[in-house]
Amino acid sequence: EIHERLVGSEMCIRDRSEVLLDMTGIQSVERSDSISLAELTDEVCCDLAAIADQKKVELIQEEGDCTVTGSYLLLYRAVYNLVENAIKYNHSGGKVTVKISQKKDLPAAHSKPADCALVEVTDTGIGISPEYQEKIFAPFFRVDKSRSRAMGGAGLGLALVAEIARQHGGQVKVLASSKKGSTIALMLPINSPLIEI
Repeated sequence: EIHERLVGSEMCIRDRSEVLLDMTGIQSVERSDSISLAELTDEVCCDLAAIADQKKVELIQEEGDCTVTGSYLLLYRAVYNLVENAIKYNHSGGKVTVKISQKKDLPAAHSKPADCALVEVTDTGIGISPEYQEKIFAPFFRVDKSRSRAMGGAGLGLALVAEIARQHGGQVKVLASSKKGSTIALMLPINSPLIEI
């Protein structure tokens, strides 16, 4: 039992180290790709289909597309993390729906309203309490530590999404949540004001 705990701790440290390296490397990634969010989301859904099947969760991609400028690799990782979380914290027999739309919004703090691409990920899962809806994007934060530990991961997936959004001049936030599920939106300016560090 002690050996199992040590192996588990070692894997957790390795996971956290890898994600921290990912987060520090974000700033140096080229962000000049022209990206169809529909094509990117389709790839994410294909790559997560086996995990969704295993959990008996239906993956739905609604029609709609927007083109943004940025890093395909980083935005793929952001959408992947959002969809994977929606599957992971869902019920057997549940659904995850991904919707892409365009609207005028505030893509980043202290900015003027601009044309914004939204990738909304809606699940039929356990919901997120109002007091946790901003905290879930902080590094290492977990709502339910025992549940998260059992499911694996380092508690950095959503923090990575938030940092990727910030590097693209956007943001990620919980749009709605209840005991019937949640909607989290990745918001990106269509003409991305990329963040230079």
